[in-house]
Amino acid sequence: MRLGLALGYWGRGPNPHHLALARGAEDLGYDSVWTAEAWGSDAFTPLTWIAAHTSRIRLGTALAQMAARTPTATAMHALTLDHLSGGRMMLGLGLSGPQVVEGWYGRPFPSSPLTATREYVEVIRQVLAREGPVELAGRFHSHPYDGPDGTGLGKPLRSITHPLRARLPVLLGAEGPKNVAQTTRIADGWLPLYWSPTRPEVYGVTAAGLPEGFMVAPMARAQVCQDVAEGLWPVKAMLGFYIGGMGHATRNFHADLMGRMGYEEEARRIQRLFQEGRKKEAVLAVPDAFADEISLTGPRERIAERLELWREGPVTDLLITAPDPHTLRVLAELNS
Repeated sequence: MRLGLALGYWGRGPNPHHLALARGAEDLGYDSVWTAEAWGSDAFTPLTWIAAHTSRIRLGTALAQMAARTPTATAMHALTLDHLSGGRMMLGLGLSGPQVVEGWYGRPFPSSPLTATREYVEVIRQVLAREGPVELAGRFHSHPYDGPDGTGLGKPLRSITHPLRARLPVLLGAEGPKNVAQTTRIADGWLPLYWSPTRPEVYGVTAAGLPEGFMVAPMARAQVCQDVAEGLWPVKAMLGFYIGGMGHATRNFHADLMGRMGYEEEARRIQRLFQEGRKKEAVLAVPDAFADEISLTGPRERIAERLELWREGPVTDLLITAPDPHTLRVLAELNS
């Protein structure tokens, strides 16, 4: 199992420690570093900055949002950064949800998320393969565009720039069972959310059922500390925000997933408290047991014991969000 460093997206401003963490992870032998985006900083610019200050560590987006760019624009970002980094780029994509897609990007959330995702990946594959002009008569992505408000003058085009790698890895963030199943067919890897090594049945994924070389790369917060409850607090804060606020009361993929993991009643309570403006209570309502099973928190010995659970399943890459270099070092030592 390889280790990756997940830096996420910026808060109020750039995190002054991210570059040092990325360079430190490379020195410790981490395989990859990942950036993200929500509705603030983008995923590709910080990754390019990190690429310029590192030499070996692989570079991934976890996740770049599909609604933020057309698939050809995303492919342009990926092939450009792949060239500049000497072939270290991995493209992780996510569909997000209706609140973000329609509220931030001002676009309709696709009526068929599976079809929209499949078409998006197909266009990117065509750009990177560069076997001919990009052509797709899609329901959501048509090349050339053939909508009623178009000019009809669109011409099939092939990338001017020759991609460094035709098979640049494409990974997808998928939560629902059908979405996960499609991901194993059309992508090179999967970026699970809230992965619990003790509940593989939730996603229905086993190592035996995956294509050869397929990446399973969940994200987990890690913190070496003596007080487990204190170490879990940032995990609970994250869960309170995502379960409570990252989606509508009637359509929240994060809350639905928590429910499938056995915490249906707790998930709905968190949603209700958050939407009533009782955000601290929403965080407090996150069960310690749930936060604990999807993270690596506590003394070194406890983390070492729990890390074995992650190794036993289909996980190929464990993407660590860690608050300090010491935790990154301990994880590297335990995983060696």
